[in-house]
Amino acid sequence: MGKLTVAALRAVLVVVLAGTVFVQALMVWALATDPEVGSLPLNPLRVLTILGMVSAQVALVCVWRLVTMVRRGTVFSHAAFRYVDVVIGAIVAAALVWFAVTALNAPGQRDDPGVTVIMGGVGVAILGVALFVLVLRMLLAQAVARDVEASQMQAELDEVI
Repeated sequence: MGKLTVAALRAVLVVVLAGTVFVQALMVWALATDPEVGSLPLNPLRVLTILGMVSAQVALVCVWRLVTMVRRGTVFSHAAFRYVDVVIGAIVAAALVWFAVTALNAPGQRDDPGVTVIMGGVGVAILGVALFVLVLRMLLAQAVARDVEASQMQAELDEVI
C-alpha cells in the first residue's frame, strides 16, 4: 500500500471521526437542553444516534489499526483478526441500532408503511456489509495460513542449504 493511499485513507478516517464526534456532541447538547416536543420520541432517537456514532467510531479506530498493520507489513498475522472481528461487531451493532430507529419511527409511518419497509431494507443491507467483511476475514485467514506455510517451507529450505 503506497504512502499516498495510506495518507488519503487516514485523512478520510480523521474527517469521519471528527464528524461523528461533532454529531455526538450535538446530540448530547440536545438531550440536555432541548425538550422533547412532537410526535417522534426525540430523546430515544438521540440516544440511538449517539450509540450509532460509537459503533462507527469503533470501526474507524480498528480500520486505522489495520491500515497501520498493512503499512508495517504485519497484517497477515493473527493480531489482525482481533480488529476485523471488532469491525464486524461494530457493523452488527450499527445494524441493531438502525433496526431500533426503524422500530421507533414505525408508528409514525402508519399512513406510509413503505418508509418502514425501506428502513428495514437498509438495516438488512448494513447486516450484508457485516457478512461481506466476514468473507474478507475468511480471505485473511487463508492468507495468514499461506504465509505461515510459506515461512515454514522457507525455514526448511534454509536448513537444507
